[in-house]
Amino acid sequence: MVNRRKDVRQAGAGLGWYTVNSAYGDTIIMPCRVDVPQNLMFGKWKYEKPDGSPVFIAFRSSTKKSVQYDDVPEYKDRLNLSENYTLSISNARISDEKRFVCMLVTEDNVFEAPTVVKVFKQPSKPEIVSKAPFLETDKLKKLGECISKDSYPDGNITWYRNGKVLQPLEGAVVIIFRKQMDQITQLYTMTSSLEYKTTKADIQMPFTCSVTYYGPSGQKTVYSEQAVFDIYYPTEQVTIQVLPSKNAIKEGDNITLKCLGNGNPPPEEFLFYLPGQPEGIRSSNTYTLTDVKRNATGDYKCSLVDKKSMIASAAITVHYLDLSLNPSGEVTKQIGDALPVSCTISASRNATVVWMKDNIKLRSSPSFSSLHYQDAGNYVCETALQEVEGLKKRESLTLIVEGKPQIKMTKKTDPSGLSKTIICHVEGFPKPAIQWTITGSGSVINQTEESPYINGRYYSKIIISPEENVTLTCTAENQLERTVNSLNVSAISIPEHDEADEISDENKEKVNDQAKLIVGIVVGLLLAALVAGVVYWLYMKKSKTASKHVNKDLGNMEENKKLEENNHKTEA
Repeated sequence: MVNRRKDVRQAGAGLGWYTVNSAYGDTIIMPCRVDVPQNLMFGKWKYEKPDGSPVFIAFRSSTKKSVQYDDVPEYKDRLNLSENYTLSISNARISDEKRFVCMLVTEDNVFEAPTVVKVFKQPSKPEIVSKAPFLETDKLKKLGECISKDSYPDGNITWYRNGKVLQPLEGAVVIIFRKQMDQITQLYTMTSSLEYKTTKADIQMPFTCSVTYYGPSGQKTVYSEQAVFDIYYPTEQVTIQVLPSKNAIKEGDNITLKCLGNGNPPPEEFLFYLPGQPEGIRSSNTYTLTDVKRNATGDYKCSLVDKKSMIASAAITVHYLDLSLNPSGEVTKQIGDALPVSCTISASRNATVVWMKDNIKLRSSPSFSSLHYQDAGNYVCETALQEVEGLKKRESLTLIVEGKPQIKMTKKTDPSGLSKTIICHVEGFPKPAIQWTITGSGSVINQTEESPYINGRYYSKIIISPEENVTLTCTAENQLERTVNSLNVSAISIPEHDEADEISDENKEKVNDQAKLIVGIVVGLLLAALVAGVVYWLYMKKSKTASKHVNKDLGNMEENKKLEENNHKTEA
């Protein structure tokens, strides 16, 4: 049997040779492949120098069971010879690659069994070093070096692009391989440099390398980490951006133009062309215009500094909105006056217009052919561009309708007959003050009741019980004029005709609505009567025509009858 240690493998004899493979640093185990004879005296191990001369390294007596190791410096404290004459060498080195011979000696014979030792050293993981900071398209440039150290025997290095093997190609792929052996350790360092001509297809592509070597169990391969390189390529297209969005630029905004090139690295300088300016303005990749006006509308362009034909453009519209309200501010007019009002809009696109009166939206724009007190108020014309945020305008008109005091007095007798109510209806603005004056005797029951002042109108009511005929005078006065009106009132014992109260605006509207309804009904009835009359006339006309035909037929019958009678008479 052959003894084995962990991680040590043995090859069988071939053509009389027996080979033991060992990893660098492991223990080499070499069994003596000779059957031990019964009359064995001792056993020895030796190795052969390159010139064939022997060097003895270990001796073991079959009788004394003692082991002696020869004074060979490179094997000091590394040898172990077992009872079955198996030789072990610890800490395998490259220099241990020799031809060892086991010798068993008897009194009349010497038996030998040679063993060849092979030592293998796994190289370090390959690493891509001296990497180029960047690569340029269409230029052959050194990408880097792949290095793997401490290998025995020497290995081979392979380059990969995105997992595929790179083969040398003239003008595009140049691979130079070098190996170097350390004279002390006898280990190899392999280096492979790669020159590569990149294209834009190499952007973000991983490059790797591998080392292939032989070990105790055969051929193996170790791969490096991936390396991705920055690929430089020229700009092929220029684009321009407008900030903020070019659909929402309004007067007073700041516009930033940003020019971009699709090269790597991107261009740092550009030429910016403003509308109406043939010469470009040299700047970084941004150019800012502040507080733009409507005349800044136009085409904006940018190009490369060194290649003006590569250009990009953007059309920009600076939106504007003007509003002119005429008249505006505070306007004072007299009642009955005409007041034309116009709200003129000028905008970069269609704008919406809204009218408000006292914070209430109006259905249409106001127009005054004859002013009333209820027309007074605060009017606002407001416009906006819906597509452009923040672009709104508004103007206001505060309309004041003034009028001199107008008075109308009415009287009404209470159903009980014990009092009479006198009402002084006043219209005017500013609000007139009302005063009462009574000429004659009679008790005043109530003299303080007043209605609310609405749309320039209100009234004051006084209730009296006159003992004799009296005269009541109502005085209304404001900043424009003083107006006086009087009303004679009979004594409570004398009946008189009551005067109707003043109809309010609201009641007037109701009366008008009722009148319109009555007029509509009357017109409807007249139309119905007209239609009925026409139908009757057509009917009668048709009836008369039919009767004529009947009469005519009857006449003919009578004439025929007379003719027959005459014929009979003639025959007789």
